[in-house]
Amino acid sequence: MSVYMLLTILFSMTFLAGLWKIFIKAGYRGWEAVVPFYNIYIWLKVIGKPLWWYVFILVPFINVFTLLLMVVETLKCFRKDGMGIQALGVLFPFIILPWLGFSDKQHYTHPSAIPVVKKPAWREWADAIIFAVIAATLIRTFMLEAYTIPTSSMEKSLLVGDYLFVSKLSYGPKVPQTPLAFPFTHHTLPLTDHTRSYLEWISLPHYRYPALRSISNNHVVVFHYPEGDTVALQDQHISYYRLVQEMGRDMVWDHYDVISRPVDKRENYIKRCVAIPGDIFELRDGIIYVNNEVLPDTELVQHNYRVTTDGRPISGRLMDRLDITEWRQLARDNYLISMTADAARELQGFDYVTDVTRTLRVRGQGERHIFPHHPDFPWNEDNYGPLYIPEKGATVDIDPGNIALYERIISVYEGHELLVENNRIYINGKERNTYTFEMDYYWMVGDNRHNSADSRYWGFVPEDHIVGRAMFVWLSLSPDRGFPANIRFNKSMRMIR
Repeated sequence: MSVYMLLTILFSMTFLAGLWKIFIKAGYRGWEAVVPFYNIYIWLKVIGKPLWWYVFILVPFINVFTLLLMVVETLKCFRKDGMGIQALGVLFPFIILPWLGFSDKQHYTHPSAIPVVKKPAWREWADAIIFAVIAATLIRTFMLEAYTIPTSSMEKSLLVGDYLFVSKLSYGPKVPQTPLAFPFTHHTLPLTDHTRSYLEWISLPHYRYPALRSISNNHVVVFHYPEGDTVALQDQHISYYRLVQEMGRDMVWDHYDVISRPVDKRENYIKRCVAIPGDIFELRDGIIYVNNEVLPDTELVQHNYRVTTDGRPISGRLMDRLDITEWRQLARDNYLISMTADAARELQGFDYVTDVTRTLRVRGQGERHIFPHHPDFPWNEDNYGPLYIPEKGATVDIDPGNIALYERIISVYEGHELLVENNRIYINGKERNTYTFEMDYYWMVGDNRHNSADSRYWGFVPEDHIVGRAMFVWLSLSPDRGFPANIRFNKSMRMIR
């Protein structure tokens, strides 16, 4: 059992122990504090709040705010009205409640006997803001986070301008690696270009709490960008490693401000997980095979098609009707269009369309930007693999011929010193011909297959990079229109498949 789990159990026990003693001071029986659900009923009576508050306890996410508010109300029953002590109570209830319960100097007063304390307006606002920030931060860190789709890599499943919720409970919430950070920011302070919003004075080791479920094939997953450990600030939309490939390391460092980022402060990406630990992934002419079986595309997966007409143009109105948003006219009678298979079939039915052909890279014609960026693996976007997806505890043979596949796992993700010299491989100074993986890894691919920078470009996604499962789109706004015409009502309020 990890130290985090032990601390969680310890904090829960001290919380309940404090509540036990508080119940006794309030004239109730201590054991009532440890009876699930019933203890909330008694607690509401202790703080003098109406029983209809119980409804809020039953509503996910709202119940977090309610429990924290109950801690604040408990502090008031002990005449603790200061902003500082109430903030500490919200942050550390497992310390404050035992202090109230076990200290002989702390005395309970029923709310009906407490004189009304008139607070100045600024104090009321400050209390509300501090409480809201703390509660929202806890929810955002451990339960649910809002996310916006910035690119078209998941079209048509997810659109640019979709606002969605990501469940961190699904795959287990993570302990934040950098807990000291400005609220509601990711890695950069608002109104600044490059100022970090976090401090690394405290850096916690990775730990994930128990999950509601594991990642399965075809889940839509949010994760930290694996190559985001190093960033060229002036061109953050391009991988630092891609820049080094194209320009050379010295040129990049001479012309860019290069920084490193911890795992939890790297850019968030969203893709479909097509292969999980232990799977064999392969692309054959654009068709995904997992363990030598076809992984069916969802109906909204897009591919590139070359479309030829008899010279008549394809109208913008037809493009809109077929929900085609990415296309390029190559010649008077020739188009390159990203679209679903259904749209391609419908377009083929028009009399002036003479040919609709899916574009495919040639098997064996490797591309330099495709992982693992090595001539021994001549893979491309449409023909890739077969490739084993590492599973924690599994052991593979390693040699100079395949080390390119695993060198980033060994040296970056799992933190070992790797040296390849004279056709021999050394890990932490010892010659090795096998390697045992310390984490699970995943393979992520975008639904917009020819317009997605995904695992085909940068490889495996480590388990400690997983953020959560994309669950629900609550609002969809078109970036091409002004409010309110930009609201896509037919794309809002939908579950993600």
